[in-house]
Amino acid sequence: MAIPTREALSGFIATDPQLTETPTGGHRLYARIGVEQFQRNEDGSFTQLESQFTDLVMFDKAAQRTAERFQKGDNFIAEGRSNIHEYQGEQREQFIASRIGHDNNRTTYTVDRSRQERSSADREAPEREAGERDPAAVALAQRDRTLQPETAAPSGTVQADRAAIAR
Repeated sequence: MAIPTREALSGFIATDPQLTETPTGGHRLYARIGVEQFQRNEDGSFTQLESQFTDLVMFDKAAQRTAERFQKGDNFIAEGRSNIHEYQGEQREQFIASRIGHDNNRTTYTVDRSRQERSSADREAPEREAGERDPAAVALAQRDRTLQPETAAPSGTVQADRAAIAR
């Protein structure tokens, strides 16, 4: 089975993002974005060319979160799809993003995992008694404690992996 892929775009936010309400009561984010262009020279170096610009659009919760977290000048990587739409009588290209994040190759930031820790605690099985543990988790923890670095590499067989877990 092939891994599902989508279009992606990396660039920078060229205008302040604008969050508006759609006619149906949802949210829409619009920003003009730039994509840097480079030309490879014969000596292996690169020359920066003029950036290309297009529109970035997002909807609903993703639009709200992006409006809170992004500003003009931020570098990003977005997943979505390209689209041609009509604006004031002319055809314009836009990128409709479903996901967006700061480009970690160009942005310094701190990750807050407190939300992740809370949600993993919420996923614990409430019906288990205190002190009772998942047998698979116990087996994996025992295996991790007993394996030496030389034997920690994947064995390549399901039977060998099961035998290692059973130890």
